[in-house]
Amino acid sequence: MSYQPIEDHGMIGNMRTIALVATNGMIDWYCYPYFDSPSLFGAILDDQKGGRFQISPVSTNVKFKQLYWPSTNVLVTRFLLAEGVVELQDFMPVGLSSDSPWYHQLFRRVRCVRGNVEIRILCEPAFDYGRKPHETLLESNGASFRADDLKLSLSSPVSLRRNDKNGVEAEFSLKEGDSKVFILRGKQYDECVQCPPSDPEGEDIFQTTVCFWRNWLSGCTYYGRWLEAVHRSALALKLLTFEPTGAIVAAPTTSLPETIGGPRNWDYRYSWIRDSAFTIYGFLRIGFRSEALGFVNWLENFVSKNVSPGTNLMPMFTIHGDAKIPEHELLHWEGYRGSRPVRIGNAAVDQFQNDLYGELVDTFYLFNKYAMPVSYDFWMRIRDSLNWVCEHWNEPDHGVWEMRNRREHFVYSKVMNWVALDRGIRLAEKRSFPSEREKWTRVRDRIYEEILKKGWNDKRKAFTQYYDSEDLDASLLILPLTFFMAPTDPRMLSTIKALQESPREGGLVSDGLVYRYPPKTQVDGLSGVEGTFNMCTFWLVEALTRAGQVMPEMLDQARYLFEKMLGYANHIGLYAEQTGPQGEALGNFPQAFTHLALISAAFNLDRSLGRSYP
Repeated sequence: MSYQPIEDHGMIGNMRTIALVATNGMIDWYCYPYFDSPSLFGAILDDQKGGRFQISPVSTNVKFKQLYWPSTNVLVTRFLLAEGVVELQDFMPVGLSSDSPWYHQLFRRVRCVRGNVEIRILCEPAFDYGRKPHETLLESNGASFRADDLKLSLSSPVSLRRNDKNGVEAEFSLKEGDSKVFILRGKQYDECVQCPPSDPEGEDIFQTTVCFWRNWLSGCTYYGRWLEAVHRSALALKLLTFEPTGAIVAAPTTSLPETIGGPRNWDYRYSWIRDSAFTIYGFLRIGFRSEALGFVNWLENFVSKNVSPGTNLMPMFTIHGDAKIPEHELLHWEGYRGSRPVRIGNAAVDQFQNDLYGELVDTFYLFNKYAMPVSYDFWMRIRDSLNWVCEHWNEPDHGVWEMRNRREHFVYSKVMNWVALDRGIRLAEKRSFPSEREKWTRVRDRIYEEILKKGWNDKRKAFTQYYDSEDLDASLLILPLTFFMAPTDPRMLSTIKALQESPREGGLVSDGLVYRYPPKTQVDGLSGVEGTFNMCTFWLVEALTRAGQVMPEMLDQARYLFEKMLGYANHIGLYAEQTGPQGEALGNFPQAFTHLALISAAFNLDRSLGRSYP
C-alpha cells in the first residue's frame, strides 16, 4: 500500500459523517459516528497503522475511473481490466424512514459489468486513531469488531478470514451480471451480524438514496453556465452539514498538509463561525433555505449555551455547539507522506478573531431577506453584538488566517467590523427594530475613514495586510464583494493590480492562482511554503467580475481565470483547501471555503455575462 494523492478521492456521507474513497477502492478516512469522532479508517494519515477498508480487483494491471451517479452523492469507482470491468458503488443510505434497519450505515456494492474478475476485500479498522486495540470475531454473516464500548459489524456475503493485522479479508469471483453487497454498521453488544441485504433490497436502498439527493438538488435555482460545477459544489456543501444540529464543518478531515512534510497540518472537522456564515451565503444564493434555518437553529439552541454575554465570540465550535476543542498531537502516526504533526482539536478556538461579527451579521441580514424574518429576541442578540463591536473594533486580533504568532490590526478584520455595523443598520431600518443607529453609524464611518488612512499603503499603492505593513493580503479582495468599496474605485483597481503581480515582484498571483499572503515572508511564524489558496482565486474572479461591469476587459479576464480554475478540480469536481505547484491538492479535503466561493463566483460571473453573451 502507499499514500493516495489527496485529489484521488471522492467522498460519501449522510450529513453526520463522511468517508473518503480513493480511486483504487480504498476507504482511507472515516470517522464514526460523527465528523469529529475518532477515526476508524485513517490510512491517509498513516499508511501502516491508520486502518483501511478496500474492495478492488486482485489483479495489479488495472485502470481506475471514478464518477458520481448523476446529481447525487453516490460514488461509483470503476475498475477496467483486460478480463473484465467491475463497478463499486459507495454511499451512506439517506432518505429512509427513521426505523429502517439500513440507516446510518456504510453501503458498498460491487458488481461485474463485463467478463469474469477476481475481487479482494480487506477491512482493517484502527479504533480511536489507531490507539485502541480491538477484538475481531468471525460470524456466520460476516465479522464484528469491538474496542471498549464501540462495536461494529461487517455484513458480508462471502466467507471472511482473519489476517495478521486483526482485520478480515477474502477473495471471490464475480462473473458478468453478479453483484455483492457489504455493509459496515454500528452494533449492539449482544447483536449478531446482520445478513447482507438481498439484491432487491440493495437496489431499493440505492434507488431511495438516489431519489433523496436528486430531490434535494431540484431545489437549486441556479440555471446558468457551469451548472455541473455549481451542482457538485452544492452537493459537497450539503454533505458537510450536520443534520441533527444544523452545524456546518469546514472540512471532514484533519492534518492533510498545506506543505508536504511540513507542520501546517490542522483539524478542520469543526464548525467555524466564519466558514459557516459564508457557506450559508452560498446556499441562499442558489435557493437552499433549509440549511440557513439549520445554521440559525445551531446558533440559537447549541452555540448560545456556550457564549457568555459581554465576551468576544469564539471562532469555532463543535457540531454540538461545544467550545472545548483542545489541540493534541498524535505522536504515533507519521502523517500524510511524513507530514508531522498529526493534530486533533484546534488551538485556534481560543483566538480573538474580530472579523467574525461581520460575516455573522451579514448572514443574518441575508437570512432575513431570503429565508425567514428575524425574530425580535434574535434581533436583541444581534444588537448586543453590534454594541460590543463598537467597543472593541479597534483592538488587534489574530485575523482571518488565524496567525498563531501575533496579533495585528488586520485590515480584513476592520472591514468586517464595518460590515457588521453596516448590515446591522440596514436590518434595523428594514425591520424598524429599536437600535442605536446614531452610535452605530458614527462608529461605522470612523472605521471606514481609519481603514482608508491606515490600511492603505501609498508606497505599494494598495491596501495591505495590517496597519503599517507593506505585505499584500488576498483577503482584501473581499472589499468590493462586501460593498465596502466600489469595484472600480481607483484604490481598489490599484490593489487588484498589485495583487496580480507575481510573488517575485511582491504580488500574490502565480499563473492565475492566488496565495493568501506573501509565501516567503514567514509572517505566520511557520516553516515551509504553502500552496495557493483556492478560495482566494475565486475571490479574484469575483472582484474582476464586478469591476468588469464597466471595464469589459476585466470581465473577459475573470471568465478565463474561472475556467482555468475549474481545471484544478479533481476528476469528480472536488477541491481541497489549496493547490500545489503541479496542480496537486493540498490541505484538508474537500474544503467548504473553496466550494462556496466557486458558487458565488459562478453566480455573479454568469449574471454579469448576461444571457446574450456566448
